[in-house]
Amino acid sequence: MLPSPAHRLELLTPKDMAQAERHAIKGGVRVHALMENAGRAVAEAIVKRWTKRPAVVLCGPGKNGGDGFVVARHLQREGWAVRVVLVGERMSLLGEAAAMAALWQGDILPASQSLEGTKLAVDALFGTGLSRPIAGLAAELIEKLPLLDIPVAAVDIPSGIHGETGKVLGTAVKADLTVTFCRKKPGLLLYPGRGLCGEVIVADIGINDDAVAATAPRLFENSERLWTLPHRKPDEHKYAAGHLVVASGSPWNTGAARLAATAGQRIGAGLVTVASPKAALAINAAHLTSIMLTEADDAMALARILADRRRNAVVLGPALGVGGETRAKVRAALASGASVVLDADALTSFEDGAEELCAAVAEAPKRSVVMTPHAGEFARLFKALGKSEISKVALARQAALLTGAILVFKGADTVIAAPDGVAAINTSAPPGLATAGTGDVLAGMIGGLLAQRAEPFHAAAAAVFIHGEAALAAGLGLIAEDLPGLIPQVLQRLARQQNSIGISRGPLL
Repeated sequence: MLPSPAHRLELLTPKDMAQAERHAIKGGVRVHALMENAGRAVAEAIVKRWTKRPAVVLCGPGKNGGDGFVVARHLQREGWAVRVVLVGERMSLLGEAAAMAALWQGDILPASQSLEGTKLAVDALFGTGLSRPIAGLAAELIEKLPLLDIPVAAVDIPSGIHGETGKVLGTAVKADLTVTFCRKKPGLLLYPGRGLCGEVIVADIGINDDAVAATAPRLFENSERLWTLPHRKPDEHKYAAGHLVVASGSPWNTGAARLAATAGQRIGAGLVTVASPKAALAINAAHLTSIMLTEADDAMALARILADRRRNAVVLGPALGVGGETRAKVRAALASGASVVLDADALTSFEDGAEELCAAVAEAPKRSVVMTPHAGEFARLFKALGKSEISKVALARQAALLTGAILVFKGADTVIAAPDGVAAINTSAPPGLATAGTGDVLAGMIGGLLAQRAEPFHAAAAAVFIHGEAALAAGLGLIAEDLPGLIPQVLQRLARQQNSIGISRGPLL
């Protein structure tokens, strides 16, 4: 197997991948070599993970099937007992797929063949170019696999998963291992596809970095190599690290703001103040120590607080309440010049006023704004955008362009998107993050980074990544209150990693 490019973060759509292949071929790489390298990489990954056993390679009629014939040949060379099952007629194979079939020194069985006795299956039916639902004999084969209770290795992507959106087209293979080529594909990171891929490894098949760069990639897997964290100088004072303000809700709804404030402080904001209604001052004061407290009953009071330019970032939304008063506070924050994070109630309050919100953001386009909707909030705020037939990445990009803000479209596959089309898919979040209050922590983390004057996309992407890493460190039984205390542990690890490889600033974006 050629050296893995797993440290590279670009995500290639099926169209991008085809363009990269064309560029590589134009540069002198032979199509035959690409297919041979792909199939050999899959076979080597299988041999590394499983002992010898009877295997079946399920081949489709296209290039993915051609890769499958190479897998079969290399497994056979390693002493495995291999059968090849082909969906369609051998005479219909074209180009390199036909050439690879001709090199196979065994029978090619029809799709009706019994799979009894098989102990491992290789899915080489359909690759990332699949664009319509799987039906017929191919669907029947896929539906047999779970009944066999055997491991499955997928070639490039499990058949039935859309390479760009991650959606299931009719039916799909559930793999234990997926060997993808050159770079990961969005469909491997977006649900439901992500849940069907098993372990994903990236194999270099001879498409070099120049060929990838020719696609002008704008989508990445979120990683510490993608963004810049603020870096304090030894002689800086606390105001140099920014002053974050978090708006609190009513007396019975104060905890969310405190979670956000604590997270903002833990991620490095020099000062943090909770702006609280008068009626909630006492309960907030009882829970706060190094976080400051000030009275803010309405939008005018919030505007006065933010008139102090040292208070340079503000978080609105966590348990703030839905309605006109919250809308007014959002408008006051957007008019202040401070960097703004809008979460939860701050977004839902504009359910019927998205145009008003967009107009308020547009009044000061140089000011940083980050919006952090989950799926329900996104659907309420962005009713005019496309529905489920397009990808989560496309939706996030459309919303970012519409609002002029950085969009953090939350979920198990959180997407961070900028108005210019740059986007990242996060993969660090464990299921335990699906618990009350974790979104409030994330909003505060983004606010804390913005207070330190991080670039807004960097602030959002870094916070999402660190949020997930902190949750992983917490393990089972996670509650939102655990997360802020784990942020320093993640920051220390990132600092050690960056120092060890000589990176002090995010090198990619």
